[in-house]
Amino acid sequence: MRVEGPVAVVQLLETPFVNLINYASLVTTNAARHRHVAGKSKVLMEFGLRRAQGPDGAISASKYCFMGGFDATSNVLAGHLFGIPLRGTHSHAYVSSYMSLDEIPDRTLRNKDGSKICKDFVSLVKEWLCKIQAADSLRNVFGDTNQSELAAFASYALAFPSSFLALVDTYDVMRSGIPNFCAVALALHDLGYKASGIRLDSGDLAYLSIETRKVFHAIEKEFNIPGFGKMVITASNDLNEETIDALNKQGHEVDAFGIGTYLVTCYSQAALGCVFKLVEINSRPRIKLSEDVAKVSIPCKKRCFRLYGKEGYPLVDIMIRESEPSPKAGERILCRHPFLESKRAYVVPQHVEELLHCYWPGSSDKPRAELPPLLKIRSRCMQQLEKLRPDHIRRLNPTPYKVSVSAKLYEFIHYLWLNEAPVGELQ
Repeated sequence: MRVEGPVAVVQLLETPFVNLINYASLVTTNAARHRHVAGKSKVLMEFGLRRAQGPDGAISASKYCFMGGFDATSNVLAGHLFGIPLRGTHSHAYVSSYMSLDEIPDRTLRNKDGSKICKDFVSLVKEWLCKIQAADSLRNVFGDTNQSELAAFASYALAFPSSFLALVDTYDVMRSGIPNFCAVALALHDLGYKASGIRLDSGDLAYLSIETRKVFHAIEKEFNIPGFGKMVITASNDLNEETIDALNKQGHEVDAFGIGTYLVTCYSQAALGCVFKLVEINSRPRIKLSEDVAKVSIPCKKRCFRLYGKEGYPLVDIMIRESEPSPKAGERILCRHPFLESKRAYVVPQHVEELLHCYWPGSSDKPRAELPPLLKIRSRCMQQLEKLRPDHIRRLNPTPYKVSVSAKLYEFIHYLWLNEAPVGELQ
């Protein structure tokens, strides 16, 4: 990012800019890493509101997790502010707050097409539970289930018949949660609705998801309910990159992941070290020196370009002085490490992309680029990540992506370095 203006004004902008960019870049990157390990086919939901660093951190996290590749959030305010799709389920407290089926006063539910009304949905649910328990393909699999859990599921389905997604691990997943869910889902099917699926929030997620999928397929076959075997299975419970990777290696039947604490708090790396440096004043380049070479700034106003190879992968980014001509496709370009003399390479790019665009021209005559909406930013983020070579984004020992400077900028950096550094004297 390049900021130009009166030095006092620009200096005041340092703290807000670095504050805004550090966390945004960090959590978006963390979200993108989770998307990479989960794969394109899985639905990812951000569940971090309760664990985020305050309400402002939670709102920011929802926005930037969506930008980094997540599909939805449980944060209703973030959904309202940014147009992010909302997803979520009821809580364990909701399930345990019910004592019996008698606590459901209104049991009526209109068919999805509105043609008729089921006067006692709860009785329909109980009939289906008996059918499941007596089914030949499921014989001796299910016994008595927790009736208070069944009451909670039935009540939730009456309120949300088109989006019934049940949390099934309050008491016992396979002995109670799954048969109770299936009974309610089959009753909804009789009335023209399709249940959304289940959520697993504890236990052996790989094993439970596989066993649950077997039950869903058995019910589809036993009662001839097309698509029941493909019911969505969502997993949560303190998930992170490592646990999702482990699930992938074990084999599982999870379709969607709800990720919270490790995502929004960026547990594996708490902060990002973005910096803000003066590089030119009154058209005179400036440099900040340090005994730590990594902290030496790169002087003067610059332009940045991404150079792509024959296979479409980006090879290297290059910074040039604003006065230099732009690099061109098919042109042989010397790319140099800004500080290490021996690290250099010629690159012949097949495509060149300029990276810096002016979004706030101030009083200048520069054309202003329109900042795209959040959905387009998300799409671009995903497209850019897909262009990277696999070795750059692998989890173990990734190849660092190279950022270089032009030969002229390299020479100028070292000229200014020698000019500004005091010469020592030995006696």
